[in-house]
Amino acid sequence: MIIGVPSEIKNNENRVAVTPAGVTEFRRHGHTLYIQKDAGKGSGFSNEEYLEAGAELLDTIEEIYSVAEMIVKVKEPIAQEYPLIKENQLLFTYFHFASSKELTHAMIERKAVCLAYETVERADRSLPLLIPMSEVAGRMAIQEGAKYLEKPMGGRGILLGGVAGVKPADVLVLGGGIVGTEAAKMAAGLGAHVTIMDVSLPRLRYLEDIMPANVDTVMSNEYNIRRHIQHSDIIIGGVLIPGAKAPSLITKAMLTMMRPGTVMVDVAIDQGGCFETSHATTHQDPTYVVDEVVHYCVANMPGAVPYTSTLALTNSTLPYALQLANLGWQLACTKSEELRKGLNIVNGKIVYRGVSDAFDLPYVDAHEVLDSYSSAD
Repeated sequence: MIIGVPSEIKNNENRVAVTPAGVTEFRRHGHTLYIQKDAGKGSGFSNEEYLEAGAELLDTIEEIYSVAEMIVKVKEPIAQEYPLIKENQLLFTYFHFASSKELTHAMIERKAVCLAYETVERADRSLPLLIPMSEVAGRMAIQEGAKYLEKPMGGRGILLGGVAGVKPADVLVLGGGIVGTEAAKMAAGLGAHVTIMDVSLPRLRYLEDIMPANVDTVMSNEYNIRRHIQHSDIIIGGVLIPGAKAPSLITKAMLTMMRPGTVMVDVAIDQGGCFETSHATTHQDPTYVVDEVVHYCVANMPGAVPYTSTLALTNSTLPYALQLANLGWQLACTKSEELRKGLNIVNGKIVYRGVSDAFDLPYVDAHEVLDSYSSAD
């Protein structure tokens, strides 16, 4: 298969979808790799390393899209890439369709095959291609929250871990999944007092067992959220409904209950955000203030630590990308339920329920689409 890896052009996105080590693996299976010149530079991989691994370099993103049967990316295509996408071209990347009607309609119109990292799902319901970036984002959420809690950054002027004779900051974590767990561990390790909320009692029992003494577990409901936001210094939003829009847990009216300089970090912003007042920001302009509450809503948080993020991501994506290249997407998705669940849009049809529900658009079962391709063959 001919595989193309374009440079990421989203604001301050420095990750790359395939490393030189990944090129070597693809080449070992007989595939051709085209890498856009300097695509790996932000993650610390030189053009020379890609050439030594057996890739061919192309100068422009237009050339990459024109030759590739499968495009492997990190982030969703942005508007200037839409016209480059060909009918039946396979795109393997993070899409987060439920948060963008424009992107959804664009991919329907281009009749692309959109296989989303974030909805590839194992039998145990874990999300293997979302986990590594959730780990990075969860840990980063505390780093960024602590930074913006500083007074010059607009925060309350509180040191996360406190000092002798001065109590530490209170951190509220909404969601006990990968993001929430990593955020709680990070905040607790820095000495903060942490409260983590989730709607699953079994999950809370698990977290109670593994977390240190400065972490409390609380059932997530509106009453408890309203109580805890009143004295929280940092609030981390880490809730997830796979492939669907995130629920809004904190309304604009609730902001008046918080102390001025409280920092809210919405890690769920890729899926629309879990605070009513959230809108996506960039690393270039990461925060804004509503009712004296600082909002940090960067939609590609792991892009700020691209070396770590690229290695963590490609360790997980490469085996799946190889399956797609070796078998073709139709056969790979027929044989692998995990990959089939990653299909979101195929040749103009929405085949993932969460996306159709988000915009009230028609839904077609992925099995039917795969069967139609088999019949055509």
